[in-house]
Amino acid sequence: MNIIDELAWRGAVNQMSDEEGVRQLTEEKSVSLYCGVDPTGDSMHIGHLIPFMMLKRFQLAGHHPYIVLGVGTGAIGDPSGRKTERQLQSLEKIQANGEKLKAQFIHLFGEDSNISIVNNYDWLSKIDLLGFLRDYGKLFSVNVMLSKEVVASRLEAGISFTEFTYQILQSVDFDHLFTANDVQLQIGGADQWGNITAGID
Repeated sequence: MNIIDELAWRGAVNQMSDEEGVRQLTEEKSVSLYCGVDPTGDSMHIGHLIPFMMLKRFQLAGHHPYIVLGVGTGAIGDPSGRKTERQLQSLEKIQANGEKLKAQFIHLFGEDSNISIVNNYDWLSKIDLLGFLRDYGKLFSVNVMLSKEVVASRLEAGISFTEFTYQILQSVDFDHLFTANDVQLQIGGADQWGNITAGID
């Protein structure tokens, strides 16, 4: 059974950008894919359950999962699922949380050659402001960004520029992993759909 059919049978598939393309990709070869988690806490929680169960299923089917510890994105805060601005934590606290999450992921996925755990602070922290605006900002339409459900739901209460740009940073993650590691697939919770499609775009 194809991994996509298995996940659909388990009720774990909500949306796909290109169902036929993903099915074909996963049948032709072992594919690298990723799921990210921002270490805003020091432990996994119930919201991580489905995406990381899916990642484990991909691993068991012979694919190569990447886990992105979002120390960089966690420093600014994902607006998903929140009605107010996220309280910013110190970089030291976020990094410490990331180490604790990494230990949990190693326990769940193992430390073999078929799993990679990476930290997006490693590449996001190297982008300067002008480079960010010129190299990435020019690729994003504010109109499209405003139409994303997670942003649209915050417009009445207000959203900071910091949280507004989160989807760009998550897109940079996808671009970096694709370019550096041939990662072709991103998975995440339903609240991440807008960020995922921004990365595809």
